[in-house]
Amino acid sequence: MEGGLEVGDVRVEVRHLDTSDLTSVRKFAKRILEDERSLHVLINNAGMMGCPKREVTQDGLELTMATNYYGHFLLTNLLLGLMKKSSPGRIIALTSSDHSYVNKLNPDSLNFEREHYSSRTAYGQTSLCNILFSVELASKLEGTGVTANSVHPGCVHTEFFYKGKVTLFSWICRKLYLLMGKDVQLGAQPTIYLAVSQEVEDVSGQYFVDCQVAKTSELARQKKLAKQVWEATEVDVKLQPEEKHY
Repeated sequence: MEGGLEVGDVRVEVRHLDTSDLTSVRKFAKRILEDERSLHVLINNAGMMGCPKREVTQDGLELTMATNYYGHFLLTNLLLGLMKKSSPGRIIALTSSDHSYVNKLNPDSLNFEREHYSSRTAYGQTSLCNILFSVELASKLEGTGVTANSVHPGCVHTEFFYKGKVTLFSWICRKLYLLMGKDVQLGAQPTIYLAVSQEVEDVSGQYFVDCQVAKTSELARQKKLAKQVWEATEVDVKLQPEEKHY
């Protein structure tokens, strides 16, 4: 669905974007750059649970990684020039506490070409990569007025678990989230906080839980690894020289 609608005094534009498809990401970004003069907040929120079996997109990327991480990485880079021009700005990556489930990360095998694949590992790895992406991006954005942070919104009851094939683990999570998860309004608050709060206007490169800076896993704190993952991702999404704005 595409088009616009009025919500109170605000006009909301709806445009198609499939983060698992790099062509779709580039098409979406092209329209934004053509139509918009400024961009102050970018929230990378698309996500899916890991597939029961490893699936590969038309770009040769593992589907969970493409949807939850690669698409966000590419979109952010494509829009980065506009955000810097519009400064101040904030870039927010949705992630998960499941990043701590991952105890190793091979930048040369981000799509599980040589690593064991499982649904939970795939989802956890996307969460870890989004944190590392925010850490490296924050470093590249120093002095620009644009910040980059990641946030774990908590257990939120959304349609996240209701698409595609599911594993036993995701089925159990679905039932637990239904019983104990936050509703969408409450679940959105940590992200909204990062997007608009004056308290964090100069905070960058941090991981937030419940509107507070939180501790990540040891892997997620490795700046060398963050740089290696960034460089490997540039290759995987075929980031062109004219698409680099840092």
